[in-house]
Amino acid sequence: MTNKKLNRTSEHRKALLKNMLNSLIKYEQIKTTLPKAKFLKPQADKIITLGKSDNLHTTKKLVSKLQDIKSANKVKKTLSKRYEKRNGGYTRIIKAGFRYGDNAPMAIIEFIDRDVEAKKLDKKKKELTKEADKKVASA
Repeated sequence: MTNKKLNRTSEHRKALLKNMLNSLIKYEQIKTTLPKAKFLKPQADKIITLGKSDNLHTTKKLVSKLQDIKSANKVKKTLSKRYEKRNGGYTRIIKAGFRYGDNAPMAIIEFIDRDVEAKKLDKKKKELTKEADKKVASA
């Protein structure tokens, strides 16, 4: 782990890292504060490197770190194949101005050569539930 504390207890920091890793793997791009993005980058790169070696031990390590089988599968099947020829540097941080309210520096952290469709994953579900709500309301 890095020595960034992010003004959190160790348990909170560990949970924050796990949730941000899962979101980054699922959507392949997330917007967060700059210190959190800098904290997440080396960990995300380590997860991809771990997913590259295809054996049971690394799979168990991935599931243990991410606590999510879907994310671990995506790392093993999709992301590790995408970055086979790349030796590190799987993520990039793009500065994205300052947050309205507390003026915190914001950043976008994303995978290099990311799948643009991955970001729209939950939007389709939201649209489907809205359509279903309209049908129920009209009936």
